[in-house]
Amino acid sequence: MSDLQSSVDSHKQSAAEQRLATPEGRLEFIKATLSCWLGTTMEYVDFALYGLAASLVFTDVFFPEVDPAIGLLSSFATYSVGFIARPIGAIFFGRLGDRKGRKFVLVTTIALMGISTTLIGFIPSYATIGICAPLILVILRFIQGFGAGAELSGATVMLGEYAPPKRRGLIASIIGIGSNSGTLIASAVWLLVLKLDDADVIDWGWRIPFILSALIAIAATLIRRHVRETPVFEQEQKELKQLQTATTPQLAADKPAGKTSLWARNKAFFVMLGLRIGENGPSYLAQGFVIGYVVKSLGVAKTVATTAVFVASLLGFLVIPLAGWLSDRFGRRIVYRWFCFLLMLYAIPAYMFLETRDPFIVGSIIVIGMCLASLGIFGVQAAYGVEMFGVRNRYSKMALAKELGGILSGGTASLVASALLSHYHTWWPIAIYFAAMAGIGFFTTFFAPETRGRDLNAVEDAI
Repeated sequence: MSDLQSSVDSHKQSAAEQRLATPEGRLEFIKATLSCWLGTTMEYVDFALYGLAASLVFTDVFFPEVDPAIGLLSSFATYSVGFIARPIGAIFFGRLGDRKGRKFVLVTTIALMGISTTLIGFIPSYATIGICAPLILVILRFIQGFGAGAELSGATVMLGEYAPPKRRGLIASIIGIGSNSGTLIASAVWLLVLKLDDADVIDWGWRIPFILSALIAIAATLIRRHVRETPVFEQEQKELKQLQTATTPQLAADKPAGKTSLWARNKAFFVMLGLRIGENGPSYLAQGFVIGYVVKSLGVAKTVATTAVFVASLLGFLVIPLAGWLSDRFGRRIVYRWFCFLLMLYAIPAYMFLETRDPFIVGSIIVIGMCLASLGIFGVQAAYGVEMFGVRNRYSKMALAKELGGILSGGTASLVASALLSHYHTWWPIAIYFAAMAGIGFFTTFFAPETRGRDLNAVEDAI
């Protein structure tokens, strides 16, 4: 048992445990869990819808007059635009979340994502309005990214701060189940859309998933408006008020009053950055780029790739909570390290066997890659990120670290992989790129602390 875990066990009952001891508190926990699940589902519906559309149809809809390889590159370039906006949203909304509360921000971000994602479904094609079509697409992707930059981290913080310490890994992994639900919904709808004729898919069928996403956004917004603030944030605000009016030196010395600098300590931030690169880059290659690669470059049927994503998403409902439970049982660091190591081993054999073009082999490779990168490692990262930072700058630091890591890895992964494919016309540079990003996560774990069960009302970062 780690020192951090022992300190929690000997500490007074946590704010989350105190609230869960009452029926009202348990009801609030259920509402918070549902709202976080739906919000993350919305974000990953957006991610999966756009990733699949960029791989399968956006070349024909928005870039019809260029070479297919360049068209695929252009589609993923617009995909990357959203990642430029994400750290801006992380800074803006992260600071608001640390000052005004988690709930205040999360209602706003889900509305931004829902509106922009739905409007993508109404953009006229290039054939109708010319260059304005991809320009509008870029603008809406930027708005999506601005809201999404604080959505995932905010929902993770809210759920982590609601969870009791000993089950934080398992409960926080529900964020991963939300992302998995989004991928599942998007791939299921795309499977139905692809039953249409190719001409109908390009003409109007691709719009259906984007327009239907409005239903999730509306439901999540309505629930979030009635969710109570997290017990950790409420306790922190209460203690700050007490300290600001304290008259005895001893009381004021127990916990520093006032604001702490966002950059007072940086090691936890850079550790989170490295961990994020090790997860996010391989994740986006495993369920984003690889689909366009096997369909456009290898000539594998579209339904093979979308079915594989659907199957992996089903398995995710087992893989994600298992990863969270393992991190509660054995620790965050060792489980994270093993997932990164397995991804490093996976990279070269995976891309080598994709060349067989066999539907079963291709589908299996996509499923395994998603289970390791997009599902398992993500299930561990939720609680790890929340525990890495102190209470007063948790939202800001975690959101910015995750989004910068996303730009350096996932946001450019498909673009870089497409460029490597266009230049080298072979799979091995992509496999090396995949393994290198997983390796960054692996080596970062040797500098990361073990945070399992940490007191989330601690002011200082874990390192």
